[in-house]
Amino acid sequence: MLYNVGWRTLAYRDQTRVDWRLGGERPLLTNIWYPCDPLAPRISMLIGPPDNPLFNAGEAAPDAALVEGQFPLILISHGTGGIAMQLSWLARALAAQGYIVAGVNHHGNTGIEPYLVEGFTRVWDRPRDLSAVLDRLLADPSFGPSIDQTRIGAAGFSLGGYSVLALAGARLDLSTLLAAYTDSGRPLHLLAPPEFPDPASLITQLEAYAAASEHRESYRDARVRAVLALAPALGEGFSAAGLDEVAIPVLIMAGAADINTPPAANAQRYAAYIKGADLRIFEGAVGHYVFLAECTEAGCQLIPELCVDQAGVDRKAIQQQASEAALQFFARQLG
Repeated sequence: MLYNVGWRTLAYRDQTRVDWRLGGERPLLTNIWYPCDPLAPRISMLIGPPDNPLFNAGEAAPDAALVEGQFPLILISHGTGGIAMQLSWLARALAAQGYIVAGVNHHGNTGIEPYLVEGFTRVWDRPRDLSAVLDRLLADPSFGPSIDQTRIGAAGFSLGGYSVLALAGARLDLSTLLAAYTDSGRPLHLLAPPEFPDPASLITQLEAYAAASEHRESYRDARVRAVLALAPALGEGFSAAGLDEVAIPVLIMAGAADINTPPAANAQRYAAYIKGADLRIFEGAVGHYVFLAECTEAGCQLIPELCVDQAGVDRKAIQQQASEAALQFFARQLG
């Protein structure tokens, strides 16, 4: 049975942390996809300027009524500088099969806000965002009663891959990450993602945070029972000991031609150190951004680095395969 897919945005906040830009409580703007009234009309969901959208996020029924029942929940985490809607291909596939899916836009590291150096360096705030959103969803009068609390998983892309692995118990060490670059002779500015315009300030902040201990803490959320990491980042920031506490099922996927998060230093490294992790590499010219939503013609023209895949790569087909693998994984691990 396939469900009609509803979509809603909820403006949650975290009273325990601060909004780095405006002060006050940390924003947790969250997109939710869910099984909805079969008669609710769907609309095309587009990302970007209304008169010139860049990505096609598929169809959903805005604010439609959630169907009765209890459903498993999947938290999703977008990539560096991205937005939750860019993972709509996965969210809609899950919701159509009876999952509630919630994607938070990570403050300071999301395209819906001005970028902030804290958002790009305090990466451990991302798993905290996911746990905070989970708290609020379970308490939400509309969604809470419909979530099966024994069947909660998480999925993330790129830096979101790190974020969900942190929920699984992975412990980052920024000193290990910095040393991997200096020991190999790579300049530290290569650590700065292409989305951030000021690499020097980012490296300065990372070095300052590396001297503290907050990044090394565990952000394990015991409510999360299985995680999917798509082209996960920061693999060189983990020792074997830093991944030894991951004891839930993990599926990792990546493209063989990914130059943003090369599999040898990221997906394959995670898989080697996480006990029982499953690894799937899409062979050939499959790159990093194949896991973003399909682009419009305008997107291909304006941001080809995110939108135009190598010759012979069919983004839609790769995402179909990834969705099917994700559905099988979560069905098997969450029951």
